[in-house]
Amino acid sequence: MIAGHVDDLNQPTRSFVKASSAALGKTVMQNDHFDAQQWQRYIELETGFVLPDVQLKWLKNAIDHTAQSHGLSVKQLWYQLPKSNALRQQLLDKVLIHESRFFRHQPSIDFVTQCAAEHQRLVLNADRISADGVSGVDKLFRIWSVGCAGGQEAWSLTMSLAAQQMTRFAILGTDVSEQALAKARLAQYDKRQQALIPQHCQPYVYPLSANHPTPTSSLADTAIPATALQASWQVAPTLQSHVSFALHNIIEQQPPTPHLQQVIICQNMLLYFRKFDQRDILARLSAQCAPGGYIVLAPGEALFWRPANMRRIANPQVNVWQKTNT
Repeated sequence: MIAGHVDDLNQPTRSFVKASSAALGKTVMQNDHFDAQQWQRYIELETGFVLPDVQLKWLKNAIDHTAQSHGLSVKQLWYQLPKSNALRQQLLDKVLIHESRFFRHQPSIDFVTQCAAEHQRLVLNADRISADGVSGVDKLFRIWSVGCAGGQEAWSLTMSLAAQQMTRFAILGTDVSEQALAKARLAQYDKRQQALIPQHCQPYVYPLSANHPTPTSSLADTAIPATALQASWQVAPTLQSHVSFALHNIIEQQPPTPHLQQVIICQNMLLYFRKFDQRDILARLSAQCAPGGYIVLAPGEALFWRPANMRRIANPQVNVWQKTNT
């Protein structure tokens, strides 16, 4: 996906932009032709994503397919979207790209694994010196994968930690797409994805039997993607208790969990948002990060960010910020 235009920081906040959402819903669609700007604006108001002009064909196909699958015209779809959450979710599932890949950025995976190992040592030491077994250290190493798509990042982290004999961790993956989350929860992938998994994590790849039941869904808006229907393996069931997935829109202020996170990994997603949205998203991630915890971004992302309560880690391979205070 190609990033959209990124504005200056001196822009209105997301709350100001969202205030116009109701007005947009009442906007009159003059005819049944595809109005690119009107639909681009709708997607941005719903998700924060700025769809560039080069993706207009993708957007038009998603709108046409959603309308036709419900026997609606494009104009009728426009007026039905505010009335139906299921219809809205189905359109978003078709517009947003769900693809990711396993171990996409190995240095980031390695950094998080090292942090988890250090946390486990702290927990073990705290247990030894605490007579009643209670300490101020959260025994679970908590990781939040933001914009998790089909779950590859969350499962990559799980495999990497398990390969180092770690058991006290919990990973939360969130995304705005129900369809992507359905694939993530299924934890089944094709041979192309398996080839990306390093050798030391291959023991967590379980082949699917030939008579394995084909995944299905009765809900149109959460249908299992076609790629999942071609799956040849699944993530080891013994790892699946460490990972959960939840629907969450990162532009909303409410966090997906009350727990502070030791690591928040948000890679290759911010570039699709305007800078004032990036600023607000990063502030929310910082608030959800535990003191001493880390926010891991993709290399080159959010270079404008200068938070007072975070310091950048001096590491040429990763773009990591550590929370220094609350």
